[in-house]
Formats: sequence, structure tokens, C-alpha cells
Amino acid sequence: MTIRTLTRRAALAAVAATSALVLAACGGSGGSGGAHAAHGASASPGAPGATASTAHNAQDVAFAQAMIPHHQQALEMARLAADRASSAQVKDLATRIEKAQAPEIRTMTGWLRSWGEKVPMAGMGHSGHSGMSGMMSDADMAALKKAEGKDFDKKFLSMMVEHHQGAVEMAGTEKAKGAYGPAKALAGAIVTTQNAEIKEMKKLLGPSGTSSSGGMNGMNGMNGMG
Repeated sequence: MTIRTLTRRAALAAVAATSALVLAACGGSGGSGGAHAAHGASASPGAPGATASTAHNAQDVAFAQAMIPHHQQALEMARLAADRASSAQVKDLATRIEKAQAPEIRTMTGWLRSWGEKVPMAGMGHSGHSGMSGMMSDADMAALKKAEGKDFDKKFLSMMVEHHQGAVEMAGTEKAKGAYGPAKALAGAIVTTQNAEIKEMKKLLGPSGTSSSGGMNGMNGMNGMG
């Protein structure tokens, strides 16, 4: 009787010990799950941080959508110089403008596509952008295409000064109001490069061909937009 009782008590003790081990294991598993959950929670705020570094605003979109057709017109003007300009300096300047601005168009196009925004189409004429700072009208472009030799050189330089002044103005707005780092950096590069080219072109024009008073506005009655 006593042996049977002792055996029963031993069995009950073993069951109790086993239950305690099971409960401890479950508690440990729950703690591990909590740790994983906490780790996941701390990792998730990192994602918004990565997104913030590439955030853009409406000004960034407006800058790219305006600067693309602005650059496209500059390329159109620059490509005329090879067959029409008489000055080697004008031809060299036109080549540099093309080499600088063509890649910038591709860069800004990539931004707009990544943002799901509309990309301006090339070859749509200039009438739709006539109110944009520094843009030449269709009539302005037609006059440039008809010019040759020294007449072309003067028209090209006068028009491109105004065109560059418009681009610098647009880039300044992006630097002040944009949010997207690469766009603001490009705007800064445009300001630096095109201000230097404006000085170069004004020097080539000489004192009698300044854009603000005696450039295309004085020669052909064009409406300056720079």
C-alpha cells in the first residue's frame, strides 16, 4: 500500500515537472516571437527614411517638364551652327551646348518617368512654350534658320543669351523651391555653366550686340523673354 502510494506520487511529480518544462518552452517561444516582432517594427521605419531621400515635389516636376523643351530648343539652335555659322568660336560654343544639354534631357526624362509624370514630346513646335522664360517663338526660329554667316552668328548669340538667361531663371526657382536632391544639383550646374556661357557670348557679340537692348529685340523687334 505504501509502495503503491509512493509510486503514484512519483508519477504525479514527473508529470508536474514535464508540464513545467513545456510551459517554460512555450514562454521562451513567445519571447522569441516578441523579439522578432520588435525587430520588424524597428526595421520598418527605415523604409520611409530611404523614400524621403528621393522625395520630390511639384516644383521638381514643373522644373523637369519645363526645362526639357527649353533644352530641346537650345539643341535645335545649336545644331544649326554647323552649316550656317561663320565663326569657329560660335561653332565650338554650339557643340558644347549640345554635348551638355542632350544628356540633361535624358536625365530629366528618366526622373519624370520614374515619378509617373508626363514627359514633354519633342518636335511639337514652340508656340505652346512661348510664355516660358527665354523661349524663342516659331518666328524667331524661322529667322535664325534663314540666316547665314556673320548674320547667323549675331542672331544665334543674341538669341542664345536670352535663352540662357531664361534657363538660369528657371534653375534658380528650382534651387529655391525644389525638394529632389539631384534636380537641385542639376539646377545649380545649369546656373554655373550657362552664366559662364552668357559672359562668353556677350564678349563675342561686343558692345554693339548686347542682348538686353541691342540684341534680337533691337534688330528684329522680337519679344525678349529672358
